[in-house]
Amino acid sequence: MITTASPRLSNIVSEVWRPLAALFVWDCIVTAVYIFAPFTAPSLPLTLFGSALALFLGFRDNSAYERWWEGRGLWGLMINASRSLARGARSMLPDEARDLKRTIVLRHVAYVNALRCQLRKLPADGEVLRFLSRGEAEPALQRTNIANGILDGTSRRIDDARKAGMIDTIQQAHLEGLLVDIANAQGGMERIKNTPLPNQYRFFPTFFTRLFCVLLPIGLVETLGIATPIGSTIAGLMFLAILQIGDDLVDPFANTIHDVPLNAMCRTIEIDLLQSIGDEAPPPLTPEKGVLW
Repeated sequence: MITTASPRLSNIVSEVWRPLAALFVWDCIVTAVYIFAPFTAPSLPLTLFGSALALFLGFRDNSAYERWWEGRGLWGLMINASRSLARGARSMLPDEARDLKRTIVLRHVAYVNALRCQLRKLPADGEVLRFLSRGEAEPALQRTNIANGILDGTSRRIDDARKAGMIDTIQQAHLEGLLVDIANAQGGMERIKNTPLPNQYRFFPTFFTRLFCVLLPIGLVETLGIATPIGSTIAGLMFLAILQIGDDLVDPFANTIHDVPLNAMCRTIEIDLLQSIGDEAPPPLTPEKGVLW
């Protein structure tokens, strides 16, 4: 996630330079043809086209931002539920169950990091083994959904505590309710990750934006003359940038600089949970070159 007041120009250029360069070359071709072989350009209602396209792109960007914000909201729920789980385990389990309290906390820290890796399509084994022993982690690592496997194991340990008389059924139900909230948040994240925007939302905005950029110098050349490449390229940049914004936000877990800052939020959970059991916690993550991962 970019944390600076405005994105750096280099970030914008790096994302749209290819279509922008092609647009500039096309603008130069149209301008050169007009100068050396003057022609009367057809009267194109570019204002009408541009207004309709801007509305289309704005609607698409709003849909993409809603996905991004929902992803951020689900991780906010995950943070709150994680704190509640640690607090419940610390207060409900008896003092002699200190090892079980620590196990539940470490398993959950491993869980959120495994979920982060799954959403970003990164290997999760190394992150899980940072907090759990091989024997503790192996049943979950053998499953397709590693994060869900860790959560299932935590639920079984809570049930074992109930069978051992450490907690009663009401306390178990409370802790299980927190695990349900966590599982629901995970399901929402997986839904966003695995369900792209409909093809129409992706194809038509791109097609019409490029078509508009092709028509733009033809409609401007009689007015701007030799300055057409500059004027047309700047106007095209605005539409290409708006198009790119939608592409950047549509997947909030894509492991790019436009991501929801999963690393930072997992570190927040790690700090809160480790401190809840009296362990030393790492420092919070800070932005690197204006980007919080």
